Amino acid sequence: NRDVWSLYWRLVTYHCKGHNRLTFLPGLFQNVIVSQNETVEAMVSTIPTNVTFITLQFHTQRLNATLSYSRIPELGFSLTAVDLGLLLTLQPSQTTLSLFLSSPNGANVTGTGVILPYVSTDPVPGACNMEFNLDIDPNVYIHYNLYETTIRFAPANLGYERGSPPACDESKSANTRWRLQYDIYEYFLPENDLSERSLFRGIQAVADVQGMIKNGKRVMTLLSSDLTMVVFSSIPGQGVIYSVIVRDPLLNTSASYVPVHTYTCSFASTVDSCETLGRISTKVFFTITGLAGLFVCFCGHRFFKCELFCMGFSFGAFFFFVLITRTTELDYNICLALSAVIGTVGGVILVMSWWRFGSVMACITVVGLMLGFVIASTVLFTPLGDLDVFRRSDVFFWVTFSSIMVIVPLLFVRWPRQGNIITCGVIGAYAVVLAVNAYIYTSLSYITLNILKRFLNNNFSAAFTDVPFQTIDYIMITVWVALGICGIVLQLYYERSRPFFPPSPYLMWQQERERRTTNVLDPSHHFPSLPSRLLARARQLTKQREPAGEHTPLLL
Repeated sequence: NRDVWSLYWRLVTYHCKGHNRLTFLPGLFQNVIVSQNETVEAMVSTIPTNVTFITLQFHTQRLNATLSYSRIPELGFSLTAVDLGLLLTLQPSQTTLSLFLSSPNGANVTGTGVILPYVSTDPVPGACNMEFNLDIDPNVYIHYNLYETTIRFAPANLGYERGSPPACDESKSANTRWRLQYDIYEYFLPENDLSERSLFRGIQAVADVQGMIKNGKRVMTLLSSDLTMVVFSSIPGQGVIYSVIVRDPLLNTSASYVPVHTYTCSFASTVDSCETLGRISTKVFFTITGLAGLFVCFCGHRFFKCELFCMGFSFGAFFFFVLITRTTELDYNICLALSAVIGTVGGVILVMSWWRFGSVMACITVVGLMLGFVIASTVLFTPLGDLDVFRRSDVFFWVTFSSIMVIVPLLFVRWPRQGNIITCGVIGAYAVVLAVNAYIYTSLSYITLNILKRFLNNNFSAAFTDVPFQTIDYIMITVWVALGICGIVLQLYYERSRPFFPPSPYLMWQQERERRTTNVLDPSHHFPSLPSRLLARARQLTKQREPAGEHTPLLL
């Protein structure tokens, strides 16, 4: 019973300083504190005769631990990591076994461990390892960067009786390991929760086959002929547990690899650690963006020049950030500052083009492309974006994305004012969501961030872009929808009796000048021109004043 196991795990906590021997019970988690300069012997006794192999998992949150077959760790017979496990195949008469835990960093390490037994019909995880150091390696290895997280693992072999392992690659018939299948699972930890307790609770929930099938999400299934590597989109600050379950479809049996977790950030960094994720420059940038978005959401159409500036700023800053990041190796803060400068130039150019030429449709086309960008990003943010046709073909992805993006401005030709107001509501409300994300993680930011990653990383198309949807995300969806609807309705109501769009100031000045020139009844027609007035004023300043003669004082 899982509840009993959980209670047992909370009650039985071993501090291993002074206790160098620890007995594990199969399937029961134990919280272990490995003291510095101590080696803990993990023992399993009275093993049933039908058990053919056993895996010992040990998980910590931040610090590495070492798990080895011998008291003194040796290369090829030990492993050092935060998520680690060893697999022991049993001899015909063996009923006990021992493994050894130690702290390689000279500090106390807190973790949780469990022993999982398997029988002869269960496949053996990592038994056909040809890549990693261990002879039989049931571990999942993880590597991440800003854009993607990659997991790798060693192939498994068929189950077997004690002492008689089958060969790995003597043939590819149905009676060999090539019939095995690998289910890739992921499990999201609670958002904005970096606590050790949350991680250990998640590990307990998915450490074995039944737990992962019940609580995790199956992402894909690999065949034995496929490459044992899967790529996911990185989500900095969000805890994720990845695991692999190997299945034997003929015998309908399965076994679990050792789950591995990541936050795609470092707890050891002093500048940008997991606890302080998010640079100050990013927070300042998106805070200003959120305030501008709130203004555009409710007042964008009425203050048309401000709306055009914000849209031109967003358009220019985004694409220049992509350009400068792909072509240079400048620091992030410098790229962000330069993007803000170019965005400002883009906003000014868009405003001045409307001011000078008065072409509303040209400006609305840019506004429509912004709305099309968000709609296309949202469509491909759904599970539709993880279809194989989009992951395997960049051409198909970008053609689909561009088609959705271009269709939206075409609708603005028929309903320009309504389209502009809808864009103000949707884009402005989403800017508020991005501002909130600068302080509290929300998955909605990945609507556009996934597209940015695909622009910046050539290999990002192979990554799965799943993100967790938890309470904060549903709250932010509600905020986005509520702000967008309120902004659209209020602007439609207030603008119902006003002109569709304000006139161009330059065209108005031209018309006024032409009217003054042709209308002789207009008093301004007889008013001297500006050059004439300036010349007259200069003559007054340079003309010598003539004497006025005698002055008679005024009589009181």
